[in-house]
Amino acid sequence: MSRTAVVTGGASGLGLAVCEHLARQDRHVAVLDLDGDAAERLAGDLRAKGHRAVAVKVDVADRGAVDRAFDEVRAELGPIEVLVTSAAVSGFLPFEDVGSGDWARTIAVNLTGTFNCLQSAIPDMVAARWGRIVTISSAAGQTGSPRQAHYAASKGGVIALTKTVALEYAAKGITANTVPPFTVDTPLLRAAQEARLLPGPDVLARMIPARRLGTGDDIAAMCAFLCSDEAGYVTGQVIGVNGGAVT
Repeated sequence: MSRTAVVTGGASGLGLAVCEHLARQDRHVAVLDLDGDAAERLAGDLRAKGHRAVAVKVDVADRGAVDRAFDEVRAELGPIEVLVTSAAVSGFLPFEDVGSGDWARTIAVNLTGTFNCLQSAIPDMVAARWGRIVTISSAAGQTGSPRQAHYAASKGGVIALTKTVALEYAAKGITANTVPPFTVDTPLLRAAQEARLLPGPDVLARMIPARRLGTGDDIAAMCAFLCSDEAGYVTGQVIGVNGGAVT
């Protein structure tokens, strides 16, 4: 049975890999991203491979825009029964240098944005008595992260939010789990390395027992499983895909 999946931050990095994995799972995929052109390119690539896909430009921090985007997805693909929230912003600042604007935008996108998307999608899942939610949090939200107080706090909030949604909706056939990556080779990571905000890949790899960085496919494979029928008894879990870096 084909179900409609929404992936936020779907046009690049982890979100892009998730979109590809869900499409191979025969989901109808809605690629939501602040970069509308990149979202449309990915949706076009998926359609060229025979999948149903649409692209919608949206800022997840804007609740009205999220509701409109989800309505557009419903009109094109049908009720939303799978949701993966990958949209996020990051940053590196000493704690005393985190300004109110840095804090507000990080919380607005990473935590409130996740809340907006979950609350907008949940009614379809309740009506179907079937739903799969996967939030992308971060190891920073589990352990803390120097120079990332705002980011770590937002991702810790995502973990708590996901657990709460799992408890409230388990009896309605809806699962909610979170995947907290540690270090994954994405454009955002490379940009941070180029800006000398993070050490190079060899140094980072030595911090990971598996001795390599994660890939988008590593994360997306877990997300695809958690969005499947087979994962119906897995909910409220924080599932690390991190090469053993956080246990």
